[in-house]
Amino acid sequence: METIPASSVRAAKDIRSVFSRLRRRLREVAALGDLTPSQTSVLSRLERGVPASASALATLERVRPQSMAATLAAIQEHGLIQRQPDPADGRRQLISLTEAGREAIAGSRRQREEWLARSLTDHYTEAERQTIIEALGLLDRLVEL
Repeated sequence: METIPASSVRAAKDIRSVFSRLRRRLREVAALGDLTPSQTSVLSRLERGVPASASALATLERVRPQSMAATLAAIQEHGLIQRQPDPADGRRQLISLTEAGREAIAGSRRQREEWLARSLTDHYTEAERQTIIEALGLLDRLVEL
């Protein structure tokens, strides 16, 4: 078995740690009202434009159907999703974003991007920002493996 270089182990730990903290910080910057991270995640999935059933969302989010039902009920109370009968199976309902849901997601994304751009401007030089861009290009290759 091939030994993993110490630099790879350190890079893996550092990447995971930095991305975890950055994800947390971005959630803080533009939280969608009093929605939980799991509720926000469901909204983000629905933003892709394809209506989904509660069971499909539960599978995608890796939660029990009962948990997804509670999540959807909470989101619906905010008027961010709507339910319609599935034309292929009248027993099921398809969930999609309302216009308010789309606006909430877009506003949240805009706030996160503005905070991140402002932080990069205020705390990094142009050369450092170029280094970040280059490093992200390298990291992007990870998701292509």
